[in-house]
Amino acid sequence: MVNRNFLLSTLATAATCAFAQDSGSENIRFGNAFSLGATTNTYIVEAETTLYPGKTQSGDTPRLALWPGMGTDEGQLIQAIVLASTDAQGTECGGKSHVDGEWCAFASALQNDVQLQGATFPVKSNQGVKIHCKRIYSYDEASGNTTQTVSVEGKIVSTLSTRSGKAIGFGTAEEAQNEFKGVVYEHSYVNTTVVLAAADAHFASTLGKTGATGNLVTKDNKTFKVDKITIAEYSFPASV
Repeated sequence: MVNRNFLLSTLATAATCAFAQDSGSENIRFGNAFSLGATTNTYIVEAETTLYPGKTQSGDTPRLALWPGMGTDEGQLIQAIVLASTDAQGTECGGKSHVDGEWCAFASALQNDVQLQGATFPVKSNQGVKIHCKRIYSYDEASGNTTQTVSVEGKIVSTLSTRSGKAIGFGTAEEAQNEFKGVVYEHSYVNTTVVLAAADAHFASTLGKTGATGNLVTKDNKTFKVDKITIAEYSFPASV
């Protein structure tokens, strides 16, 4: 449903095209981001973060989304979305009426140009949305699915399992769609962990930050952690 130019051109191309087909969006723009990838001779087996989205704009917010995501070696996009948009709320967000200032959270993946998603759930601006993605194996490596779990205050609210390929990059996104204009307020991701199948001495050097802060640490080049990623306020102009 959304995308950010955070690491791989395949992410930007695939997500933008699919979202345009899925929602009628014709003008997709991106703000600040924190990114890692691509991996070298390995892949991501597990990733976890908790997003605190901060406040939304008042009134109708036509298609503003925040998300952490992973691009795969098959050009797919695994992402959990926190959306500030009245057209995705109301009865479409957890079956509850829209409350001004709330977000709508759900597990999601862009799979072969089709947007898939789990159940939706309304989220207050000060609530954390915990997102956990893990590659699950069955008979062999090639048959592994990636399962997303989205939790709010310890309660699982959305899940999705897809055969998307091996994740090779991780990053955050803030995306304006259609006629959205105005401020995306500062928000943060806490307790972010990315685990690789094997050590990659080059992975840390792929770190990219645009309007973002956060210290990446690793002891073994296999497990990477960031205590807090802060994404600075960003203003989107009116669409053209």
